[in-house]
Amino acid sequence: MRSLPGVLGAAAPVHVAPMAGGPSTPALVSAAGRAGHLAQLAGGYLGADALAAQVAAVRSSGTGSFGVNLFVPAPVPIDDGVYEAYRAELEADAGRPLPPKHEDDDAWSDKVGLLLDDPVPVVSFTFGLPAASVVSEFRRRDVLTVQSVTSVPEARAAAERGVDVLLVQGEAAGGHSAVLDAAATPAPEPLQDLVRRVTAAVRLPVVAAGGLGTADAVRDQLDAGAAAVAVGTAVLRTDEVGTSATHRAALTDRAFDRTVVTRAFTGRPARSLANAFTRAHPDAPLGSPALHHLTRPIRSEAAAAGDPHRLHLWAGRGWRAATDGPVADALAALLP
Repeated sequence: MRSLPGVLGAAAPVHVAPMAGGPSTPALVSAAGRAGHLAQLAGGYLGADALAAQVAAVRSSGTGSFGVNLFVPAPVPIDDGVYEAYRAELEADAGRPLPPKHEDDDAWSDKVGLLLDDPVPVVSFTFGLPAASVVSEFRRRDVLTVQSVTSVPEARAAAERGVDVLLVQGEAAGGHSAVLDAAATPAPEPLQDLVRRVTAAVRLPVVAAGGLGTADAVRDQLDAGAAAVAVGTAVLRTDEVGTSATHRAALTDRAFDRTVVTRAFTGRPARSLANAFTRAHPDAPLGSPALHHLTRPIRSEAAAAGDPHRLHLWAGRGWRAATDGPVADALAALLP
């Protein structure tokens, strides 16, 4: 096992993964930090000003050791005709017009500039590889960089960019898969086997993630060579998380009995509780971020209305182990 550098290594070996779209609040990051665990803000879907406000909120709480995750622009083009066909399909279900096609880069340059001008201890990257020059600029500012990967080739490519740490995500993870090629399907491989293969191939420390909900599961990853783990679904019901009430309720509803990997909500593969939306659109096209913007009104309305069957119910395979209460208690229960 290769040790984690700096604040990553000083923290307890159970980190909190960044969860974009609401769950990763400043309160969550601060509470985890007070308990000795490293947590990250999720910069995805936020503008630079909103992200700056969240960073300031964490700092004002007295938490100095934390990170920020960014979505690296990795657009998945979608043909106009394919987009319009899927929009028509969803409009028939929704009973109202939905947005025209929209693409963006998630304010990448603005957020990189923000974090270079006002560095935080850790910056991590998902969906794509940042340019080596970007990684170098963060290193010049003593910022630790972490890259999400799902395979040995991705790990090697990340190492070549000069990152400090690999976040090795298994296929059981909830929410978006970190695959660099959105058309790929993560291999159905036990996470500890993937960790062993990556640590044998690349001389970088590893944080393991994906479907972890018990202390025994955490121990398996540490025994396989990971220096720490990161959990997301395991804390989705805790007091400080920003999970919607509709999503929280679904995580304990016995009517939801399995997870599926779906493109239906965002045009990228993501693991969700199976619901009416995932069943109705099993062959949804690739197309990110266009489909994220297309389905956002449906998802927002569903969350507000308490309708779990039109909402992205992100959940890893270990979702049954998620508990309520303070996040510090949930994380302590996972320590091996």
